[in-house]
Amino acid sequence: MKYGIYYAYWEQEWASDYIPYIEKAAKLGFDFLEIACTPINGYSDQQLKDIRQAAKDNSIFLTAGHGPAPSQNLASSDPAVVKNAKEFFTTLLKNLEKLDIHTIGGGIYSYWPVDYSKPIDKAGDWERSVKNVREMGRVAADCGVDYCLEVLNRFEGYLLNTAEEGVEFVKQVGLPSVKVMLDTFHMNIEEDSMGDAIRSTKGLLGHFHTGECNRRVPGKGRMPWREIGNALQDIGYEGLVCMEPFVRMGGTVGSDIKVWRDISRGAGVEQLDRDAAESVAFERYIFENR
Repeated sequence: MKYGIYYAYWEQEWASDYIPYIEKAAKLGFDFLEIACTPINGYSDQQLKDIRQAAKDNSIFLTAGHGPAPSQNLASSDPAVVKNAKEFFTTLLKNLEKLDIHTIGGGIYSYWPVDYSKPIDKAGDWERSVKNVREMGRVAADCGVDYCLEVLNRFEGYLLNTAEEGVEFVKQVGLPSVKVMLDTFHMNIEEDSMGDAIRSTKGLLGHFHTGECNRRVPGKGRMPWREIGNALQDIGYEGLVCMEPFVRMGGTVGSDIKVWRDISRGAGVEQLDRDAAESVAFERYIFENR
């Protein structure tokens, strides 16, 4: 397995200069850094080249995560929204290819976070999303990108809440480039068994996010990491494991993730770095040993 971290652990805005975080992730012992897609379509070719080169220079690679805006909703019943979403993702996937990024994950079959003040048509949205994700999956394949659908908790999304739903959706799409993505934070809310949920995705799991129940770094809470690691070994998972901790208040990130207290407990940057380095060492040990 390869181990990474999401840049927003340190950041308060979705649009950021990723190069310092590339250098930091490499120094802390990670194999890759996950970045947000929010600013990517606005980058020049030179900016894309510089980010790709920074990863190469630091001997790590990049992955990407995205929470689509309502205007990027592939499940929408509005043809204009779907048209815009397809244009957005087509451009994005081509830019990911320029960045040498081969994995994108997130709620990239709907939008995030869901506005529950509006009516929900799960059956209709599911049907539309399967059709449109299939189209985007073909684009992703052409760009050498795995299009990984994140299973989200009920408070943030409604289409895919469990591994079972994720597996069924991906099977209906029916493309090798479209895979299931699980996240321990969301699983803790929705799954009866963490291990069984992971085992149900055998052969279809393309990306895996980790974090404690309160979104601290792995190893700082009560998540059943041994059960999780054993299940990943049971299915022969050799893919990506990306920790996605959110511990700081403030900015767009803190607001969107709903961080209303200092989960870092007053940690400065040096302590955040130490926690991240200790956590990735913990993950390597737990996930690769029984």
